[in-house]
Amino acid sequence: MFKKTAMAKGMTVVDEQFTTDKATDFMAILTAVKSKNPDAIFFGGMDPQGGPMLRQMEQLGMSNVKYFGGDGICTSELAKLAAGAKTLGNVVCAEGGASLAKMPGGEAWKKRYDAKYPGQFQVYSPYTYDATFVLVDAMKRANSTDPKVYTPELIKTNYKGVTTTIAFEPNGELKNPAITLYVYKDGKKSALN
Repeated sequence: MFKKTAMAKGMTVVDEQFTTDKATDFMAILTAVKSKNPDAIFFGGMDPQGGPMLRQMEQLGMSNVKYFGGDGICTSELAKLAAGAKTLGNVVCAEGGASLAKMPGGEAWKKRYDAKYPGQFQVYSPYTYDATFVLVDAMKRANSTDPKVYTPELIKTNYKGVTTTIAFEPNGELKNPAITLYVYKDGKKSALN
């Protein structure tokens, strides 16, 4: 999917490499990629591989290569796993949804959540909260807890939640979904937009 979209946008894909979720040594892959002189690498994996890969990119002198990825690398843990590699500063990663600061009720909700459930907050906590109340809202409108009765009400949702106003397209996709890009400044994940 990434390759097809990148090429449709006029980018040149100079190489494709593959690894597994068990790998920790990426020197052969990175050496092959380095020989093609890329401007950027898109990594479609998770942080346990992303951190070591960033360290090895630095070892290979790939300190000017941007490193793009999705929510699998977009974690606070990536900074720890990169263990001080300067290449962490080249990471741009995407996470579905708005940053907590840009959610209409995000920061106030998080204070209440943290008070009730100390140390339990995770990045998707506000989305789980809203998803639960979208279901409750559909049940109230249907006057039923039977999924066969309230499911047709879900498509009619227009719920003002913590994360955003939630509504759906006819095909079930979210209307106006948000995405946030993050970078790492001084080893900390920071919202770019």
